[in-house]
Amino acid sequence: MQLQLDSLIFDLDGTLWDATATVTEGFRRAQQQVDYVHTELTLEAVRAVTGQPYPVVYERLFPYLSKEQREEFRLICAVEELRSAQERGGVPYPELRETLEYLRRKYRLFIVSNCQTGYIEAFLEHTQTSEFFEGHQCFGTKNLPKADNIREIVEQFGLQKPAYVGDTEGDHSACRANGLPFIFAAYGFGTAPDYEARLNAFSDLRQLL
Repeated sequence: MQLQLDSLIFDLDGTLWDATATVTEGFRRAQQQVDYVHTELTLEAVRAVTGQPYPVVYERLFPYLSKEQREEFRLICAVEELRSAQERGGVPYPELRETLEYLRRKYRLFIVSNCQTGYIEAFLEHTQTSEFFEGHQCFGTKNLPKADNIREIVEQFGLQKPAYVGDTEGDHSACRANGLPFIFAAYGFGTAPDYEARLNAFSDLRQLL
């Protein structure tokens, strides 16, 4: 399918980089500070909830915690996860910078992620890619769902023909809620029921667009 676009809005985890190990380290650091979290925090467990809104992440990983414990632990995790991201970063997908350089010549580029404030900035710092992105939005700014944050970027920057690039069914749903084409990053963490285009590697965007 030929896509006529003026801009691309990207998910972050599972689309631009893989920071599973970094996030897992943050969870483990937080776990050492409390005595009520008994979940084994493996890479696989964290990967299974990557990209979900924060309330969903903590409900799925720690269903046995009280509401108060879950909120307390979430706040500790937020500090430790961001510290880990700032210190270690994640693993950019192959040819990230070269592909963004190519795309920037033709499209306006943005990021919308279900992350906390400061996490996108850590990605931009570690990958040295801030020059490619005109703007970004995240869950942590206003505690809004991804669909609302995509809508805000579209309206704020006056985008006429954007598409969203993501790797999960949640990304797909948020994209469809805004009536946008969905480009599925099949190399990421999730699945999608349908899409306008499929990527087996991030660099496939150069052939697609």
